[in-house]
Amino acid sequence: NITYNAVDRHIKTHRKNKVAIIWQGEPVNEKKKLTYYELYRRVNKFANVLKSLGLKKGDRVAIYMPNLLETAIAMLGRAKIGVIHTVVYAGFSAMALRERVNDAKAKVIVTADGLYRNGKIINLKETEDEAMIECPTVEHVIVVQRTGQPIDMSDGRYLWWHDLMEGVSDECEPEILDSEHPLYILYTSGTTGKPKGILHVHGGYMVGISRTLKWVFDLKETDIYWCAADVGWVTGHSYIVYGPLICGATTVMYEGHPLYPKPDRMWQIIDKFGINILYTAPTTIRMLMRFGSELPRRYSLKTLRLLGTVGEPINPEAWIWYYQNVGRERCPVMDTWWQTETGAFMITPLPVSLLKPGSATKPFPGIHADVVDKEGKPVPPGKGGFLVIKRPWPSMLRTLWGDPDRYVKQYWNVIPGDVYTTGDVARKDEDGYFWIQGRADDVMNIAGHRIGTAEVESAFVAHPAVAEAACIGVPDPIKGEVAKVFVILKEGYEPSDELDKDIRQHIRK
Repeated sequence: NITYNAVDRHIKTHRKNKVAIIWQGEPVNEKKKLTYYELYRRVNKFANVLKSLGLKKGDRVAIYMPNLLETAIAMLGRAKIGVIHTVVYAGFSAMALRERVNDAKAKVIVTADGLYRNGKIINLKETEDEAMIECPTVEHVIVVQRTGQPIDMSDGRYLWWHDLMEGVSDECEPEILDSEHPLYILYTSGTTGKPKGILHVHGGYMVGISRTLKWVFDLKETDIYWCAADVGWVTGHSYIVYGPLICGATTVMYEGHPLYPKPDRMWQIIDKFGINILYTAPTTIRMLMRFGSELPRRYSLKTLRLLGTVGEPINPEAWIWYYQNVGRERCPVMDTWWQTETGAFMITPLPVSLLKPGSATKPFPGIHADVVDKEGKPVPPGKGGFLVIKRPWPSMLRTLWGDPDRYVKQYWNVIPGDVYTTGDVARKDEDGYFWIQGRADDVMNIAGHRIGTAEVESAFVAHPAVAEAACIGVPDPIKGEVAKVFVILKEGYEPSDELDKDIRQHIRK
């Protein structure tokens, strides 16, 4: 059971009163800290809440939340009793939430009344209400009071988190599980319009994430580690919540936007908490580069020991800016390549590696990767080819939820030789270093987020004025890639600024 290894076992050691999670809200004056013992008791309470609602091993819970302490507690609490979660990114629409809840057949949704983003309060509950119109399997919705704005709680299925947690026992025995028992389903874009439910399990997943985190970031007992991602993505699952807690580290969660209230927010947080390791996306680095090197230079950043990047290839210019202005030329940059499907780092440097800006260096010990042609034959150094993994690894996806045929067809029956096909294009240089070049399929990588062109096209065609739509990814200096869409209008509609605006709003929704 992953929660036993992430929480329970620490309270019998010197880590009992160590800070497990430091949480920083977007409003500057809001911060909270939870020790391992405090986390243990809250996780137990939430597990008991789920039991009282009739949930049992194998049931599914959807979590539609921003980066809050309650998000981590909800993830850990349901895993403790063998319940499976699907976390849905809080920026997703009602339609996206509905689709994922229904595919997983979730019995409970955990959400919040709202969240703070870039100085605004976003009403999350309103979006959840819209999704709930067509979610027949949902029996209860647990709502965390975060922003305090008035919301409709009249539906009998809606329950307040704080009411449920009050008076519940803070002791709960962990469910003893088979190592292959499902841990979570995380939906990711594919080449069709339907998102894929990546399935990870308790045993191998916890081995993969804890070992990679410990080795790649040389995690020490005294480290304060910040993965500046969202829990809604696999990075947040593996390296904000589960990985750091299994390692007994202190992990930082930040709710808000990196530019709010000013573009120095990240540097301010690093100095405020004395953070030793920063792990963020190249898009964030490129976004901060626009404000020049003066802002990070206003802060000491002297506690930083290691830097990391995730989600997309980092261009050498951004790598060097990060290394010089944030790491002050003393912090190695761990440029990690991996996927929702792999669960953990696959191609990555270690702190002792000789680094090349823009290269993810070499496979993690035990990972057998290669660059091959369509027939599965290795390509010569410097030539582009398909990135494949040649042997199984502990944290790999086990299947696609409810769609085993698609799993085999999309990952294993693409290139000969019983290899896992990543869908990425790469090249190896003469030193055996891997350079990831982008996607080989119809999936765009926009600011580190995988978005299928088919999904975008079907959203466009749902607009009453649109007959056909074709989407492609084009290079972008900040986001790496952005979507460009070509549209054919239905008869009776003429192009205009007003129609353009209306279609944009439709897509945003």
